[in-house]
Amino acid sequence: MRFNDKIVLVTGANFGIGNAIARKFAGEGAKIAIVARGQERSEKVVEAFAAEGFTADFFKTDVSDEKAVEGMIAAVLAKYGHIDVVVNNAGCGSQNCGITPDDSPGKRWAFFRGANLDSCYFVSAHALPHLSKNPGSAIVNISSTATLHGNWGLYGAAKAGVEGMTRSFAAEAAQFGTRVNCISPGWIETSPEQTLAAQGSETGEWDMPPSLLNRMGTIEEIANVAAFLASDDASFITGQTLVVDGGLTITDYPSRASLSTVGHRVFSRS
Repeated sequence: MRFNDKIVLVTGANFGIGNAIARKFAGEGAKIAIVARGQERSEKVVEAFAAEGFTADFFKTDVSDEKAVEGMIAAVLAKYGHIDVVVNNAGCGSQNCGITPDDSPGKRWAFFRGANLDSCYFVSAHALPHLSKNPGSAIVNISSTATLHGNWGLYGAAKAGVEGMTRSFAAEAAQFGTRVNCISPGWIETSPEQTLAAQGSETGEWDMPPSLLNRMGTIEEIANVAAFLASDDASFITGQTLVVDGGLTITDYPSRASLSTVGHRVFSRS
């Protein structure tokens, strides 16, 4: 119960990684501010949490809009009185985002910057004055290993900004005793559609393994790391990005490809 009676604000908490993070904190005693745009799905999450004995409230917000974020922070404070932890999880990648390579460069950049980078900045900037009042407060940002390779949608570029922002906010927040860290997930299984995208085909077979561990990560594994970084167990860690990818990014293309043929036997217990 590391977060007993703590107020934890999680953006994008109505699905996938964000939902698992919110559930992890709730399971350790926190009250959860679920911040998202999708009302119906968010309300179902609140109902599910309540059925499990957790405390959660939904705050409908477009976190790429500064005024909306400012109003959301005020509403969370009005409800709970304080904020102890912020997890900036909301974002949007290149798949099924409504943006295509045919859109103008300005439209593409505005979308990916707004969804992934502006949102993180606005929530952190407006929450920090309130986090700074509470000893042991923390911000955890969610980046992506897409920062280490290119993609058409500029998602990786925006997430690289999140990692840079993590270091900047850590330097600023240190004077208040607030720590700021980041998680960079690799391939995490959040839906069947994402699994197919990771596999690179619709056959249900991997073109290449998604990690050195020959599997995708789980949303619970990311949630565990988020809770660690926000807890007193990580009290001397700030300004860091922790890569959680099953070793994917330590291999090059030929090495990774070989894991699906001869190379994987090197790691076999048999």
